[in-house]
Amino acid sequence: MSIRTAGEHGLLVETAGLEESHRLDALLREQRPEGVVEIVPGPSTVLVVAPGVDPARLRVQLEALLALASPAPGGEPAEAGEAVVVPVVYDGADLADVAAEAGVPVEEVVARHTGRELVVGWLGFAPGFAYLTGLDPVLHVPRLATPRTSVPAGSVAIAGPYSAVYPSASPGGWRLLGRTSLRVWDVRADPPSLFRPGMRVRFEAA
Repeated sequence: MSIRTAGEHGLLVETAGLEESHRLDALLREQRPEGVVEIVPGPSTVLVVAPGVDPARLRVQLEALLALASPAPGGEPAEAGEAVVVPVVYDGADLADVAAEAGVPVEEVVARHTGRELVVGWLGFAPGFAYLTGLDPVLHVPRLATPRTSVPAGSVAIAGPYSAVYPSASPGGWRLLGRTSLRVWDVRADPPSLFRPGMRVRFEAA
């Protein structure tokens, strides 16, 4: 684990993995050092942006928080509380193809997608786009060879080991399983994203 300079105003904390990234992200938001304007967790990093702050002082603060963030065996996840339930109409354009590629009936694709609690790993690609980890391995199918030029907001999709809900209309190559009416990105809300790193998510057939 190390802390490296990232650009003119940032420090990049390298963590032991996703769980530690989630813990450090939660600690930073609870005990935000003065001057920090942005916190961006990733699978094994947390980017901390603090324009005008003495990087040496910030590094000391981050080292202290990183020590607290180191996961203990059997420790609790960063986010407690009930899982966010996402109602889904499973009528996606790629549902049958996913079933064929996975070698299971369409009904089993739905059952496997709704049968596990997933965890928000990190946000990226587009504002509010959450990479949900913990997808059933049977559903680990590749992205489309040719991405769609536009995917509707609310589309529920999978690609590789991840699932996601498209927060807004955008190009995309993930396999579409269905759609939800749940709004996961709202610029008028505080925070605008429904999902946060470490949050548990459960899909439910509507």
